[in-house]
Amino acid sequence: MSAFTRKLLPFISGCPSGFLFCNKINLCFHVVLDKPWRELCWEQRQKDLDYVQEYQPLREDIKYLRVLLYGPVGAGKSSVINSVSTVLRGRITIPALTCKVHAKVYDGFTYATHKFSKGRGSSKTFYPVVFNDTRGLEDGNNSGIHPDNIKLALKGHVREGYKFNSEGKLTEDDFGYNPTPSASDRVHVLACVLSANTPQINASVLQKMKKVRETASEQGIPQIGLMTHIDSACNEINKDLKNVYRSKHLYKKMKDFSSAVGIPLNCIFPIKNYSDEIEMNNDIDILILSALRKIIDFGDDFIQKC
Repeated sequence: MSAFTRKLLPFISGCPSGFLFCNKINLCFHVVLDKPWRELCWEQRQKDLDYVQEYQPLREDIKYLRVLLYGPVGAGKSSVINSVSTVLRGRITIPALTCKVHAKVYDGFTYATHKFSKGRGSSKTFYPVVFNDTRGLEDGNNSGIHPDNIKLALKGHVREGYKFNSEGKLTEDDFGYNPTPSASDRVHVLACVLSANTPQINASVLQKMKKVRETASEQGIPQIGLMTHIDSACNEINKDLKNVYRSKHLYKKMKDFSSAVGIPLNCIFPIKNYSDEIEMNNDIDILILSALRKIIDFGDDFIQKC
């Protein structure tokens, strides 16, 4: 045992298997696999970007492939939208307001469609993939978004601009209710966003997530998982994002995520959101584009069937 390790021993407590965690000095030593458990090409950013840029829904009545994000408060849903926008536009952007956990802005969270523009001026167009954010799911019956509101959004019944509140669900008599949703209003991919830093999901939040997933399953809507904050959950990933599929800790977290929410492991994608960066980063882009390609594939399969 090295002298450095002996100095750390008084601080180490409650260590999960696979790594040592030092509470007081915030050091995390993870064991990495010799080979990644999932292969990813880190040199094809432009190829992946071209794939997204060239995509078009084949159905004439569907202009945009719609992705709905949901998950616990603080998981990074709005940051996912900002990061996707940043990757597609090639510069740092912030189209979606991000909120700290328990921020009062959640009291009037507005349902909005986030489009991603291509070009400028008269040549400006939009990518055929759009994202909708939702209020975060919270513990208890009177906090966070009501799961029935997410279920209504899946079916396209929530109007653009509707303000979610924690007092109850949207009804057919409310102004924000869309009685005749078009095929474009409906959700084509449901994405559950969960932070890799989450020690465990509260039972009541899991129950709300289950209700949402059941509705999506009944409609045949494909479902994926996005695991965020991977760099802060694992020091090896923080040092090098290319370790994302070599980290034993993250592999376990993804399997736990899969078991908790019922999404297959091959439909869960670890990503790092743009947060403190002010310039583009190839490795961040690759992880986001990898997830975005699968979102398009799964969503397009659904569009062609429905």
